Amino acid sequence: MNVFDTLQQSKKLPDVYRQMTRVELEERIRQHKERLGKKLLMLGHHYQRDEVFQFADQTGDSLQLAQMAAKEKEAQFIVFCGVHFMAETADLLTSEEQTVLLPDLRAGCSMADMADIHQTERAWERLQLMFGDTILPLTYVNSTAAIKAFCGRNGGATVTSSNAKKMLEWAFTQKERLLFLPDQHLGRNTAYELGIPLEAMAVWNPETERLETDQPLENIRVILWKGHCSVHEKFTVKHIEHLRKNEPDMSIIVHPECTHDVVIHADDAGSTHYIIKTIESADSGTKWAVGTEMNLVNRLANEHPDKEIVSLNPTMCPCLTMNRIDIEHLCWSLDQLAEGIFQHPIKVEDKDRGQALLALQRMLDRA
Repeated sequence: MNVFDTLQQSKKLPDVYRQMTRVELEERIRQHKERLGKKLLMLGHHYQRDEVFQFADQTGDSLQLAQMAAKEKEAQFIVFCGVHFMAETADLLTSEEQTVLLPDLRAGCSMADMADIHQTERAWERLQLMFGDTILPLTYVNSTAAIKAFCGRNGGATVTSSNAKKMLEWAFTQKERLLFLPDQHLGRNTAYELGIPLEAMAVWNPETERLETDQPLENIRVILWKGHCSVHEKFTVKHIEHLRKNEPDMSIIVHPECTHDVVIHADDAGSTHYIIKTIESADSGTKWAVGTEMNLVNRLANEHPDKEIVSLNPTMCPCLTMNRIDIEHLCWSLDQLAEGIFQHPIKVEDKDRGQALLALQRMLDRA
């Protein structure tokens, strides 16, 4: 769904919800949850704001939550407190009898939007002319269903930040080269971890429709789509250098969506799940600077008062699109559901469903 479709379909929050107190909103949400019982499943992504996160029946990263939804067969209504591509994945993995709802349709993902299906298909034609039938496409799960379907019908698969290394290893057993969408940084960092030199990676720029490299084409093994996470790109080597100078006993852990120079200068890097588990298991009294979304960093700090936990970037703000899911929109969504109105249902188009599922299944088969 492009930005114009989203603006047309998204409904304006009625003023009454802005006028309600936090206590009133919370009580109304609790009443809806009690009334619906197991018919309702509320999912909360780790980056979600606390006012909403508190109501989640299950919490996790995007794929974890979609898989949880698929297991909860009694849940007729799945309210996904995350962003659009996550709700799409939940719709792919759940049954026809289950309805996935997104409280605010404007909760998208700038990274996912950087890989438009029309741009991708044009790029694929150009790359086939340049490299022949030597490329396998892989897409980060942080992508639209249309991009997942593209990978599915071209022999490729999805990846997560947890299993990216395993999936790249698999991809190289299938083809000589790979195209990695839409996050260039996760692709670069993972390929580098596998021993592929930076010189063997090129960047496809969808705006100019050019391959950015100064190397001979025969040397290229990884083609990286020119996309990124607007949150994780805000962590820099300067932030790391400042901490090394002023807090030399502080460990630095970052997400692999950060730029390559940040990842290689940090002490550790890994998925959201990895970051959470690393800090949970760390010794009391340890100090951590975390390079990921601010809501999660603040939650970790609150949950582990025996450790010092701060953001690697002290001026960091939360993910703006994730934060469109606020307590007012959540309450409104549940009020509408109580009246039998499915507001902002997320449904993957039939033309994409089968191939997108195939891309997901190829990954899940190797989990």
